[in-house]
Amino acid sequence: MSKIHLTVYFSGRVQGVGFRYQAREIAKGFDVTGYVRNLSDGRVLLEAEGKENEADAFLADINDKLNAYIRNIETTRSSELQGFSDFSIR
Repeated sequence: MSKIHLTVYFSGRVQGVGFRYQAREIAKGFDVTGYVRNLSDGRVLLEAEGKENEADAFLADINDKLNAYIRNIETTRSSELQGFSDFSIR
């Protein structure tokens, strides 16, 4: 299975609640790389790469565990990889 790149924008009450830290902790359970960071408009941006099934499971786990904070998720998939070495908070 080929690797994919996900660009995900989370909106809701996603800043100031430990969202980025929790996303990084969740990432440790999956074979994914990338980063998560706050945006100036109040959203959180997550960039993740991995095999499609791993990336999808990672995103589903974030949605499951952090759903109380999330109002909307916008996801874009791509086959163009950035080549991240780990998953970090930026």
